[in-house]
Amino acid sequence: MAEDWLVIGKIVSPQGLKGEVRVLSYSDFPERFENAGKRWMAASEKEEPQEIMMLSGREIAGKKNLFVVRLEGINDCDRAESLRNYVMMIRTSDRPYLEPNEYMIADLVGCNVYHQPTGKLLGEVISIIAAGNDLLEVRHLENNEIELIPFVEAIAPFVDINQKRIEVTPPKGLIDKWLDQVT
Repeated sequence: MAEDWLVIGKIVSPQGLKGEVRVLSYSDFPERFENAGKRWMAASEKEEPQEIMMLSGREIAGKKNLFVVRLEGINDCDRAESLRNYVMMIRTSDRPYLEPNEYMIADLVGCNVYHQPTGKLLGEVISIIAAGNDLLEVRHLENNEIELIPFVEAIAPFVDINQKRIEVTPPKGLIDKWLDQVT
């Protein structure tokens, strides 16, 4: 692509008969799906996104990160259905300013996770799970097991997005079996 894009959500289904769509947000900024204005979407992350006007949006009560959105030119259920699995994007340059020790989920996914005291490579971040404190979902390099590691400064004191590196000092018992397996 000529420009870098950041996926902020995915159209998961039509909503009703008048062309609205349900969007699963990958963003910490709900206003991206509530405030009218220009947006971009594509059939996949690999395709060049096309501009579209978002006319309105609202969060679905009781459904975290799920929004109902009305898009210009989408006026019936069939047209809305044709957008299922499309991704919504923003330009990377439109990312919000982050304070120190704040990170975008997209930047954390793909980072290698190292055990800081030993320097051993443990695995790769495959997802972030939002909880009271976010959890790094880490896939072990050798056996593909998944472990959840709290993403708090006391446990993940070193993060370098440019090097795609996170160093962790987990409490005893959290990843002990991984330390025995990793060479």
